[in-house]
Amino acid sequence: MNTTNTATKKERVLEALQNTNRGLTEAQIATRFDVGNVSATISSLRMDGYAIYANKHTDTKGRTKTFYRLSTPSRAVVAAGYRAIAAGWVDLPV
Repeated sequence: MNTTNTATKKERVLEALQNTNRGLTEAQIATRFDVGNVSATISSLRMDGYAIYANKHTDTKGRTKTFYRLSTPSRAVVAAGYRAIAAGWVDLPV
């Protein structure tokens, strides 16, 4: 019987982010996981509750790359979430 990996592109991107400390560039995500719209994939993961940060790095030739990195949310982000819940802007899942 032929078994295939049924993980979605989004799940594979998340797994890769969990397994790297340096982060992944938009080009790396697009190429490795055949993601057409990297920013939409990252946004979707953020909406699922993952704290994914975009860190910009400029090399010695002046080229800027953005590295996406999974990390722990800052206190400010957690506080903003609680304020949004208290104000009724978002509903808590049941």
